[in-house]
Amino acid sequence: MKDQKKLEKLMTLEEVAEYLRLSVYTIYKMAQKGKIPALKAGKKWRFRKEDIGRWLKFNSRRK
Repeated sequence: MKDQKKLEKLMTLEEVAEYLRLSVYTIYKMAQKGKIPALKAGKKWRFRKEDIGRWLKFNSRRK
């Protein structure tokens, strides 16, 4: 059950792009360059929702 909840918190490239209101291409490039917390599963990028939330808070404070 806990594993299922962890999987539900993973977001796709498209979901993160929509969540952050950026293009899929921008999120893809950021993931490739390590500028956003991401996991690579085979050829696909996955993002932990909690990591994206922390990253967003940290980066919004820096400005």
